[in-house]
Amino acid sequence: MTQTRNAQTLPWHRWCRLLLRQLWQGEQAAWQAVPDAMAERMMRRVQASEQRHTGQIRVCVEGALPLSYAWRAGRGAPVSAVVRQRALAWFGRLQVWDTEANNGVLIYLLLTEHRIEIVADRGLQRYVSTQDWQDVVSRLGTHLRSSDFEGGLTQALEEVSVLLVQHFPQAPGTPEMNELPDLIVRS
Repeated sequence: MTQTRNAQTLPWHRWCRLLLRQLWQGEQAAWQAVPDAMAERMMRRVQASEQRHTGQIRVCVEGALPLSYAWRAGRGAPVSAVVRQRALAWFGRLQVWDTEANNGVLIYLLLTEHRIEIVADRGLQRYVSTQDWQDVVSRLGTHLRSSDFEGGLTQALEEVSVLLVQHFPQAPGTPEMNELPDLIVRS
C-alpha cells in the first residue's frame, strides 16, 4: 500500500536532519554562544536600558528545539511557524506578556535553525510596524552570521530600547519599576 504524504510535510531526509540537529546541539550551545561573562554584560545592558523606559526586555538564547516542536516541523508545520510558536511559548513562560503597560519584548534566538524572533506585547506592537521588527532581526542576523553574538544582541537591545523610549519613556523623577528579571535565559 502506498502512503500519501501531505504536501506541507518535510521530506523524510530533511526531517531526519532537523531532528538530528536538535538532538546533537543542546543547551550547551547556548552557554557557548553566550558565556557567563557575556550574559552578565548583557544583563547590565538590559538594566541600563530599562532605566530609560517603562518597558521590560527579556533575551532568550536556545540551543535546540525540544523534540515535540521538531516533530511539528516534520509533520507539516513550516519550520518558521514552529520557531515562532516556540518564541511565543517562551514569551509566556517568562511572563513577558504580564507587564503593567503590556510593553514587554522578547528577543529570542534559536541556534540550531539560525532563527531570530522578536515578540512584542500588544502595548508596543500597536506602535511599531512589522517592517521595523524585521529590520532589527535582519541587522541582528548579520552579526550572528559572523559569530558576533554580543555585538548583535547589543545592537538589537539598543534598537528595541529606542522604540520603547520613543513610545514608553520613563518620566523624570519616577522610580524605575523592574517587573521582570533581567537575566539572560540560556536553554
